[in-house]
Amino acid sequence: MEESSKNFVKPVNHTVLPTEPFTETEMLIQWNNYAKKLGNKGYRIMESLLMINDPKLVGTTQITIELPNEGSKLDFESEKIGLLGHLRGHLHNHDITIDVIVNEAMENKRSLNDTDRYNRLLEINPNIEILRTTFGLEVHL
Repeated sequence: MEESSKNFVKPVNHTVLPTEPFTETEMLIQWNNYAKKLGNKGYRIMESLLMINDPKLVGTTQITIELPNEGSKLDFESEKIGLLGHLRGHLHNHDITIDVIVNEAMENKRSLNDTDRYNRLLEINPNIEILRTTFGLEVHL
């Protein structure tokens, strides 16, 4: 009996992970959902890092994000595994990768004036204009 148990080999369970296609828009929605989730948990710095710039989909599974310096890259890398898990699970594609590009010139570009800020907020939520006109608010641009 002992000899026969030595010859028994358990079958290997090969799990095939999903690799469904997704669009850049779907990726951006899930990216922003994850950032909001971090913000709701109190991780405001990580939320702002994820929202600092829209990531780009390169090819079918590679996502690139530009960050302004090496420090922000290091902070981002600490949250990268959680973000990858969220994206892979919600987009049903386990081939997704994220590449971080440090663009020092980006910091200079981020100094926005009031018009830029208002236009960005309006782009994110067009209802701001409705609120402004409904309540007779003035925006000093």
